[in-house]
Amino acid sequence: MAEVQTDSVAKIRGEQIVVEDVEALRQSYQQLYIAVEQSPAATAITDVRGRIEFVNQRFLDVTGYAREELIGQTPAMIQSGETPPEVYRDLWQTLSAGRVWQGELLNRRKSGELYWEYEVITPVRNDAGEVVNFVAVKEDITERKRQESELKLMATAFETGQATLITDGEMRIERANQAFTDITGYREHEVLGKTPRIFKSGRHSREFYAELWDALLGTGHWQGEIWNRNKYGEIYPLWQSITAVYDDAGRIRHFVSVFHNIAERKRMEDELARQATRDHLTGVCNRRAFDAALQEAVWRAEASGERFSLLIFDIDHFKRINDRHGHDTGDAILKQLAARVADNLRSTDLLARWGGEEFTILLPDTRRRGTQTFAERLRGQIAEMRLHGLRVTISMGLTEYRPGDDMDSMLARADEALYRAKSAGRNRVVADEAAPC
Repeated sequence: MAEVQTDSVAKIRGEQIVVEDVEALRQSYQQLYIAVEQSPAATAITDVRGRIEFVNQRFLDVTGYAREELIGQTPAMIQSGETPPEVYRDLWQTLSAGRVWQGELLNRRKSGELYWEYEVITPVRNDAGEVVNFVAVKEDITERKRQESELKLMATAFETGQATLITDGEMRIERANQAFTDITGYREHEVLGKTPRIFKSGRHSREFYAELWDALLGTGHWQGEIWNRNKYGEIYPLWQSITAVYDDAGRIRHFVSVFHNIAERKRMEDELARQATRDHLTGVCNRRAFDAALQEAVWRAEASGERFSLLIFDIDHFKRINDRHGHDTGDAILKQLAARVADNLRSTDLLARWGGEEFTILLPDTRRRGTQTFAERLRGQIAEMRLHGLRVTISMGLTEYRPGDDMDSMLARADEALYRAKSAGRNRVVADEAAPC
């Protein structure tokens, strides 16, 4: 009897142990399910043909699908159609061989939005070693891919765009690109840790740099024309843009300078300006340039009392020369005459072609008597030489600035004097009768 009772107790205890083991296993599975369900990594389990048997909450959040929309379907639901076929071919060949596959896939959410995932797909085997499931663990790497793309784009722009210089908040140079080297002559390693003061040309005042820094620190940006000195000591103009880069606390962490050499543009601007103020035939100043110079001389005389004189002259019987010898000969004479007159002028004097065969000369800091002496000498030289094989003479009229004069009054007096020179027989100099001695 005692033995029967002992056996019964042992059986009950054995059943109790089994029940406890099952409960413990159930709790373990429950904990595992909760862990997978709440995992920050999107997780899916499929059968060997790829039909989805389980997805966790993160998978639903990433794809935008509900669980019932996915169970029983294949991952083709989220394929974008833009992943190369060879990627999927490699994926299935790897899994079919029982190996783990990992790689990047471009998928599509339910909303139609594309997103990138990094996936690790692992074959799951039963006790017999047969693959019965696949477990895919996915990480949404869309933001990382975007940042990588931006970094590649920035790197490309940095190396192939305009000259770029990056400094820290104390203006110590940290980066420079190839375009920077092409312009300045300095290689990056030669300027690291230094400041842009090494490029200063000496052409700008303290006020210029003070205004630059006021704008840069006040608005975070400055741009304008600046002259720098390259590694070889050459000074050249740049168009430069400087931008301050702030951290989250509002402190300046970097300055980024982008610039390009505008020497050729400046040369072209100067050439265009020169052409705009030069007579196309003779190369001396044109009427527009002379008018500006005469107006400035009048203003200066009004302000300081400085005296100056004005000469107008033309070639005698020039129409007869053109009619008899042709316009090519006339043009050649005009060019030679302008060159000979220019040889007699000071650097401060200004010769202009007024129109046709008529010229004007502005003589700063010159009174009437000195102007007459100069004009007579010039007239005599022209009369004694040959221009394009011909003898020509010139008639000249002159006047001196008087208080209250304007451009028109001076030109009118000089022109009247020229008219009287021609009326008196040409090849002579006549001064304005009203001009003071």
